[in-house]
Amino acid sequence: MANERMFRVGEKLVSLDKATRLIERTLKLREQGFSQQEAARRLNLDRSFVSRIEAAGEVRKGSKLAVIGFPLANSGELTDLCNSYGLDFVLVLDNRQRWSMVKDEQALDFFNQIFEMIARLREYDTLVMISSEKWYHLAEALLDIQIIYIDLGPTPIQEDRYLDSEQLKSVLDAVLGKNAKGDR
Repeated sequence: MANERMFRVGEKLVSLDKATRLIERTLKLREQGFSQQEAARRLNLDRSFVSRIEAAGEVRKGSKLAVIGFPLANSGELTDLCNSYGLDFVLVLDNRQRWSMVKDEQALDFFNQIFEMIARLREYDTLVMISSEKWYHLAEALLDIQIIYIDLGPTPIQEDRYLDSEQLKSVLDAVLGKNAKGDR
């Protein structure tokens, strides 16, 4: 208790850390598939409190969206943009990062990693694919989800390409709805 962040509220001494742990436990139960009522019952809370926790922390509603793009000169900028939308899966690489993924892995480990990624992507509603046409067609053949394609040029792409972040922002706004994030 010595390291707890405490606040004096009238007659009460309130631990911010205890409240934070309770919120984390609540959200973990919800993420595991428990209903608001079930989570509230397990933690001895009101269901409406669970609802308020979710509303206070909500980043966005709607479909699960993934973004994959390579090779992109401004991969950091585009990753930051995707993260600002609260996307669940973002893999945006420059050419060096793309090749280091392959170089540093044993063939079987890399193969397993790719199939795990494909299995994970199948859980999404939509994939924004930023690549050459060859990779788009491969994704289309392997995934039974909506794919929105942003063409970086003909295969093979040997060097990084630049994608205007406003173009990606427009696609994300269209997929998620213009008010996907309150300040957009």
